[in-house]
Amino acid sequence: MRVECYGATLPEDGKPRGQNQDAFTIVRAPVVAAVVCDGAGNAQLAARRVTGLFELWLAETTLGQILATDPWSRWVRLADSALLGGSECTLAAIHIVGSEARGVVVGDSRIYLLPEDGGCRLLAEPLSKARLGSGEAEPTLVRHQMARHDILLILTDGAWTPLGSARIDRAARKAALAHFSEVPPAILDAAGQHGRADDMTAVAIRLAPH
Repeated sequence: MRVECYGATLPEDGKPRGQNQDAFTIVRAPVVAAVVCDGAGNAQLAARRVTGLFELWLAETTLGQILATDPWSRWVRLADSALLGGSECTLAAIHIVGSEARGVVVGDSRIYLLPEDGGCRLLAEPLSKARLGSGEAEPTLVRHQMARHDILLILTDGAWTPLGSARIDRAARKAALAHFSEVPPAILDAAGQHGRADDMTAVAIRLAPH
């Protein structure tokens, strides 16, 4: 089953793109996966380091291993240790196996579900605010059986904080009518209508409608 996945990120107003504290990556093999991080301190390096680690781990993991085990908890522990003593970052990540979304949330980045019948809700509440690199990161595991028209949104706090659920829902669904790749920038545009007070990232995922 084909999966559509697109992302966008913007730094806060007045900050060069190279100093964006957010980072995301989209991996398409062995499964479609998206990883979103928001760092603190020397944060652009922390976020990029974590997305790079997950790219490596996904590349080294076979489809059979992903089907047999849910690797996110183990990867969270490894990333938490890798950053220990340095900058910290949040994590929200999803991969799609068949029609099932499996993922994890650490810290205050969020995964939202926009179901076919309308509305927008959090897919999971984080167990704590502890971030990767704290030595206390607690993964909140996410599982959701995707319906054909479900949309998943992975957002850092810079993107979701200025928007309530209704505005996220409205921006995403309107943009999806044009082309699904327009969803992430539309959310960032809506969040930044009154200025970007923080770096912001959005990734959108759905099963291809045709």
